[in-house]
Amino acid sequence: MHLQIAYASLLVIVSCVVGKNANLEESVKLNGGKYRMGTDDPSAKDGEAPARNAKVKAFEIDKYPVSANSFRKFVRANKYKTEAEKFGWSFVLEPFVSEKVKAGIKESVQGAPWWLPVKGAYWRQPYGPGSSIKDKTDYPAVHISWNDATAYCKWAGKRLPTEAEWEFAARGGLEEKKYPWGDDFEQHRMNIWQGKFPEENTKQDGYHGTAPVNAFRPQNKYGLYNMIGNTWEWTSDEFKGQAREKQFVLRGGSYLDTVDGSKNHEARVTTRMGNTPDSGSDNLGFRCAKSIPRSEL
Repeated sequence: MHLQIAYASLLVIVSCVVGKNANLEESVKLNGGKYRMGTDDPSAKDGEAPARNAKVKAFEIDKYPVSANSFRKFVRANKYKTEAEKFGWSFVLEPFVSEKVKAGIKESVQGAPWWLPVKGAYWRQPYGPGSSIKDKTDYPAVHISWNDATAYCKWAGKRLPTEAEWEFAARGGLEEKKYPWGDDFEQHRMNIWQGKFPEENTKQDGYHGTAPVNAFRPQNKYGLYNMIGNTWEWTSDEFKGQAREKQFVLRGGSYLDTVDGSKNHEARVTTRMGNTPDSGSDNLGFRCAKSIPRSEL
C-alpha cells in the first residue's frame, strides 16, 4: 500500500425501506443507452473534462454501496482477509483517531496531514483499535481496496461497474446536470463536509464521518442511494494519470468533499480520481454491477 489517498433508461422499481431492516442488497436494472459523459465546466479536474458522447449496454447495478453487513457475509464465507488486514494498517481521518492511538503515530501523508496511517484499521475496525461496526452494519464497508472490491463482486456473481456505467446510473436519466437530481444543491441529499476542514464539520447533513448506505432518500429517479458523497466507489476502469503505478478510477466523492470544491473535491456527478488497486482508507467503498440481456428488462 502506498501513502496515497482518495481525497433514458428503464428502471425496475423496488420498494424503499428505511432503516437497518431494509434489504441493502437490492439492485436496479437499466436499459443503458447514449448520454453525455463528463463536463466542460472550467473547474473540471482529474479527467472530468471534456463532455463527450458515451454509450452503455443494459446492466444491473446495486441500489446501495456494499454495506459492512454484506461484506461480513463475504468474509465469513471465504475466510477472506482484506489488504488492509494483510498490511496491518490503513488510513483514517485524524479527527476519528483516538488520542492514545494518535500518540503512537509518527508519520502522515505529505500535503494531507489529516490522513493518519493507523495500525489495526480495517473494515471491521474503521477507526482503528477500539472502534467497531457493531452498531454500524448498515454503513458502507470501508478500507476496501480495488482488489478487495473485485473479489467481493466476483463472489456475488457480479463485477465492478465500468466508469461509463457508473456515471450513467448516477445521472438518473438527466442530461448534463451537476447532481443526480438536477443542477441545484439540496441539503440532506448527500453526506459531505460542511464547515472548516479538517477542524470542524458542522454536520448540517446529520453526519461527521460516513453515514448509513440508506441515510438519505434516493438521489435520482432510478432509486439509487449515495452515488455522490459518503464514500468513493471503485470502478473497473484504469485511471489515466501521471502516476507511474497502475491506478483505477474512483467515482462519487466522499464525506470529505465539499459543495464548491474549496476543500478536497467538488461533490458532483462527474467527480473522479484514481488510486492504486491496493489502497484503502475510511472513505473508500464500492458497489457492484453486472451485464444483463435486454430480455431480462
